[in-house]
Amino acid sequence: MSTTPTSPPSPTTPGTPGPPGTATGAGRAHAAPPRQRVLAQARFEVGSLLRNGEQLLVSLVLPAMALVGLHLSTAPSLGPGDRTALAVAGVVALCVVSAAFTSQAIATGFDRRYAVLRYLGVTPLGRGGLVAAKVLATLAVEVVQIALIAALGLALGWRPPVAGLAYAVLFVVLGTWAFVALALLLAGTLRAEAVLAVANLVWVVLLAVGGVVVPRTELPAGVSHVIGLLPSAGLGDGLRSALVAGELNLSALLVVLGWAGVATALAARLFRFDD
Repeated sequence: MSTTPTSPPSPTTPGTPGPPGTATGAGRAHAAPPRQRVLAQARFEVGSLLRNGEQLLVSLVLPAMALVGLHLSTAPSLGPGDRTALAVAGVVALCVVSAAFTSQAIATGFDRRYAVLRYLGVTPLGRGGLVAAKVLATLAVEVVQIALIAALGLALGWRPPVAGLAYAVLFVVLGTWAFVALALLLAGTLRAEAVLAVANLVWVVLLAVGGVVVPRTELPAGVSHVIGLLPSAGLGDGLRSALVAGELNLSALLVVLGWAGVATALAARLFRFDD
């Protein structure tokens, strides 16, 4: 494959601005403030997601279809209480798991493989800024997802208890923290192909028996207490308590917080920016 030769750069006369970000005789370019760098990277990641048709299908269309299907059907059992409210809570939990864990793990795993993380890590953005941008981008995507699910739920007759809305926001934020940390732990320790397989497998397992959409109390006897220790069950139980009963589920909160703390510590210790 032939390449087009490039001419050597022409000298820059004093006082004449050079290419963006380069030093000139008139002065030096400065990096943007940390907050601006993080927000710019977060906007880039959100834009990349919203331009991806496959990700839009997984992030918006499938959760909406799941909510309508659960509303119209009687199976699987969602436990006692208003079925539409239980379905909304479960689908919101599913949105958090999908956006914060599955999508982030796969995206980060392939960014790591193609050295994107390594290059961004040595820019003014820094490694901490990169992680912060990923968390903000995930929360932004979840806002769009949850707004769609909430609007659809209201159209189907869901009337959330006002007292529980703040508790629901708390669980969404803490659940995002826990699952982004788990995603980074996975993506930072395995090769990209393994991350792709494991992230999708975990998503399927959590959806089926992780207490996300179907409450753990509706699963076979003898496993509900074990399932209750999973971050997915803690998130699902917390959102159901908030959006159905308007209550704060303290035990579920402790489960999610525990996973967030442990996963963050492990990711900080084991994450490798190079594949």
